[in-house]
Amino acid sequence: MELKTVNIDIPEGLNIIIGQSHFIKTVEDMYEILIGSSSSLKFGIAFSEASGPCLVRYEGNDEALMKLAYETSLSISCGHTFVIFLKDGFPINVLNAIKACQEVCHIICATANPLQVIVAETGQGRGIIGVIDGSKPRGIEDEEDKKARRELLRKFRYKL
Repeated sequence: MELKTVNIDIPEGLNIIIGQSHFIKTVEDMYEILIGSSSSLKFGIAFSEASGPCLVRYEGNDEALMKLAYETSLSISCGHTFVIFLKDGFPINVLNAIKACQEVCHIICATANPLQVIVAETGQGRGIIGVIDGSKPRGIEDEEDKKARRELLRKFRYKL
């Protein structure tokens, strides 16, 4: 077995969701979930098949995000995984609906941070072991940091 690190480029203003699913209809079901979540959400979805033709299937409502999703999915090259790029919305707005999708096994990450995917490769194929999401902690928040956190949540309109 060989371990590899795949660096994922997340352009400014975008978020990514990576997960594992088990069936070809994942792309269409995810499309319906995302298109129904917000009229302003832009997205691209890619799903890597693990059998048959082993293609990267893709959909979305934004050409650039679809291309980014299928290129990222191909760079990871792990069967039964999906990649979603979001613009004009956040993962928090769609994660519960995605997790409730009957094909979804689990969510691996949802982030806008610098991202590395740790992949194991064997003679059979590749699988995601985990991710490095952003940077390690530098300390404990103080009262000023708490105030800034609360203000940020209000700026994003997640709190009153």
